[in-house]
Amino acid sequence: MSERVKVTMGSGNVFQDLGYPDAEERLVKASLALEIERIIDQRKLTQRAAAKLMGIDQPKVSHIMCGRLEGYSTERLMGFLTALGRDIEIVVRKVPARGGTVGSRSSQDNWRSRALVFFGCSPSSCSH
Repeated sequence: MSERVKVTMGSGNVFQDLGYPDAEERLVKASLALEIERIIDQRKLTQRAAAKLMGIDQPKVSHIMCGRLEGYSTERLMGFLTALGRDIEIVVRKVPARGGTVGSRSSQDNWRSRALVFFGCSPSSCSH
């Protein structure tokens, strides 16, 4: 006989669901870090080559690619993206009735779902 499992719909922000007080900021940082990783992969850069372009050392690139983002502001992560040849666009719009959110979007897909995929790589098991 199969056991019933209770499923709870997430908010779209895994950090909020886990109770982090700075959930929106964490999600934005995860989105930016994922975009950095995507660019490095697309350009087939080594971490050493990416580090040189970004003005940091290779271990820091590895940390970013594994989601270890402590000590990195969103501004600094955006600076890395511009160093890798990307423009950053910040859009301010009228807030819908349900309230506002902080976020970033890639032209390729939804930033919320990307953050969930990105954090499938835990710091202890990341191979980057």
